[in-house]
Amino acid sequence: MSGYHDRGDGGNYDHSHRALLQAFMSRSVMTFDEMKPIVAEILTAHEPDRTRLANDITQPIVTSMVQAVNAKIGALDFEIRSAINQNDRTLTYALVNTTSDALTQIATTFSPDEIAYIKRLLDCMFETNNKNIREVMAVKHMTATQLAKIPRNRQSQAAADSDGEGESNAQAESTVKGITINDADKVLQHLEVEAFFQRSPQNYYSLAPRALMELRAWLKETYNDPPAEDEDDHEPTIRIRDCEGCREIVTMGLRCDNKECGVRWHDFCAVQYFRGQQGSAKKCPKCKNNWDGSTFVGERADETGSRRRTTNGRSQLMNEEDE
Repeated sequence: MSGYHDRGDGGNYDHSHRALLQAFMSRSVMTFDEMKPIVAEILTAHEPDRTRLANDITQPIVTSMVQAVNAKIGALDFEIRSAINQNDRTLTYALVNTTSDALTQIATTFSPDEIAYIKRLLDCMFETNNKNIREVMAVKHMTATQLAKIPRNRQSQAAADSDGEGESNAQAESTVKGITINDADKVLQHLEVEAFFQRSPQNYYSLAPRALMELRAWLKETYNDPPAEDEDDHEPTIRIRDCEGCREIVTMGLRCDNKECGVRWHDFCAVQYFRGQQGSAKKCPKCKNNWDGSTFVGERADETGSRRRTTNGRSQLMNEEDE
């Protein structure tokens, strides 16, 4: 076999690559299986004397075409990226904006008040629902609709910050208004349609693969403390961690039982790492604690915590929230 689509160097940019880019501009996100028939039709149209079927399209062919497209669109701050879906392990591709300011990226789609609402959702996911004791990194639908209204404590904080350096931030905060529950549902639906959010059968919203690919740098800049400059400084707070295996962000998966340990895994990456190991032979690769795979990241952490609190009573809940 020969031709641009059989090489691994990205080949020459032609109408087939433009067609692939147009497909992404209309859909934004596609799994590898969804891409196969599209690429097959594109290549057949490009070379009519050589018909391709979906099963003829391999990952190297897609990778080659994506590389060629990325070489052209990089200067425009766009890129087609790929990642494994944390939920079902499907290989997912997305056309993403590579600029670092996530809220600026969606400014053309939502009003300022709606953007502020989305920021409250992200804060809830990665601050409120992301404690050392329980890393949920998701928000229930009921909570998401409640966040349509600006919490009083946030308004109070804005007023408190109005003295000194925080004055401009407080003024900006004070101009933001809450939105209606109906409008909040519309925002959530739009984010789900655009594959930024995904909603689980248990009604938890979390970031979808597209958002994780697009917002990776912004999430870490926003929710992780910068490295300590002095050895005597307190350890920085790290809320966004990468998988020990694939090095992609973990918002659904497993964590070490040791609260001080930073090891996180996607489920399938952990399975690969611990393959062939049994019982006490399984050790955390960093702190060497026994690894039983029962401490979760994502909505399972919330469900597990809820069952534990139900069993142990209200005092357990209060202790956990204090931590």
